[in-house]
Amino acid sequence: MTEIRIRKANIEDSATIIQFIKELAIYEKALDQVQATQESIESTIFSEDSNTKALICEYNNEPIGFAVYFYNYSTWLGKKGIYLEDLFVSPNYRNLGAGKALIKYLAKLAYSEGCGRFEWAVLDWNEPAIQFYQSIGAKPQSEWIIYRLAGDDLEKFANE
Repeated sequence: MTEIRIRKANIEDSATIIQFIKELAIYEKALDQVQATQESIESTIFSEDSNTKALICEYNNEPIGFAVYFYNYSTWLGKKGIYLEDLFVSPNYRNLGAGKALIKYLAKLAYSEGCGRFEWAVLDWNEPAIQFYQSIGAKPQSEWIIYRLAGDDLEKFANE
């Protein structure tokens, strides 16, 4: 019998995680933007004081996908929340329920820990993901616009 299993990632999964990150970047047409390395994954996700966690999704004991998440906080709710940074399932294993299993695992975790929210972002052109998220009852938050300071802009502003 074939089985999808979700487990907490450990430092030995760092090479697998970086491979999934690269596969995701290829899907999003942004491989040239990936700066993460196996070493940076080891030292950030798996450091003792990290607020970031990772999951591995396996099918027949083989890694087929991952999720990376961290805890945030809502001042209005007065509760912590979970923010899903990345979710990816290798193309050959889509439509097996792996993505839904990863989301369900995190939803159960958020609920069991009393989180006020479970949130993530999706690229506006990623129609398969948008349809999937809507099918599980997730609602787009169109009233908010994400802003970002990164790279040279972050450095310049920080050092003004």
